[in-house]
Amino acid sequence: MKVAIVVFDGVQALDVAGPLDVFAEANTYLSEHQRYQVSVVACDAGTVSCSNGMQLSVPFGFADFDTPFDLLLIAGGPQLPNTQPRSEFLQWLRDQSRGAERFGSVCNGAFLLAHAGLLDGKDVTTHWADAGRLADEFPQACVQPDSIFIRDGRLFTSAGVTAGIDLCLSLVAEDWGHELAVRVAKRLVVYIQREGGQSQYSPYLGIRKDQDPIVGKVLQYVTEHITDTLSIEQLASAVSVSRRTFSRLFAKYAKATPSAFVEQVRVDTARRLLEETDAPLKTVAYKCGFHSATHMRTTFSRRLNVTPKQYRQRFRGVAGTQPVSYSGGSGQVASAGIESVR
Repeated sequence: MKVAIVVFDGVQALDVAGPLDVFAEANTYLSEHQRYQVSVVACDAGTVSCSNGMQLSVPFGFADFDTPFDLLLIAGGPQLPNTQPRSEFLQWLRDQSRGAERFGSVCNGAFLLAHAGLLDGKDVTTHWADAGRLADEFPQACVQPDSIFIRDGRLFTSAGVTAGIDLCLSLVAEDWGHELAVRVAKRLVVYIQREGGQSQYSPYLGIRKDQDPIVGKVLQYVTEHITDTLSIEQLASAVSVSRRTFSRLFAKYAKATPSAFVEQVRVDTARRLLEETDAPLKTVAYKCGFHSATHMRTTFSRRLNVTPKQYRQRFRGVAGTQPVSYSGGSGQVASAGIESVR
């Protein structure tokens, strides 16, 4: 199977190395005629500088390939959303996608596919930090910001950085079965299938510069009164405006209903306590204004696709002093006893 991984100056090194290693490990279990034949392709042959300073020697430019690959993957990079691709390269992408059995992107490599018109009408994802921009600039794409990776027909798109490994493991499973994908995951000491979505990795709720000052005041008020039962009237009174004015301004600048905003603040406060303390779940729920630990669990499952307990197991070792061990379970690390794996 012929595979192309498309790179460019400023590419994220892990977006390239992750897929390369998945296919290389899979090849160790495959016979010669079954193996993935992977080519790294740039706009022009030569040296490509990664965003971390690493240099890649790339022997091929896209013009060197006329016939379609079986699988075409576009890597991402921190500055890629700001890039305007060359027209001849976009035409090559369109030609390749028509002939490829499968094509897709890692991280914000989705922007190159979008510029080529290949995401129109498709369910897609990208890194959580770029999902809003992708949706705004390419409204014909159906952006799903919480997904780790998505398949829509022959198109595959994935979230940030290591999500490219998740994506390629799924491709190996599709090609050669789940058992081989598990073997590869064990060799790489990674998850065969991660629990939850991207929301659990995104930062806490922040107020953008273009948001109305009322939204910032509401955030402060909710944070200071988080254990209270908060109504729209109470929030409007706290910022000294009428309910009608409050509802209009909040919908315009917060891009969320007041109830959804309050719930997000509660979730973010709980995330912080779960990461930084060993307080019992009931205590965390109480301190964050949830009715009960069950209510907090239901809200976490709906918003983050993980439970509070799972979230703590995953992230307590990041902020705290004690490492967390993961073992067992189809959604956990493929090899038991691995500490503080992220």
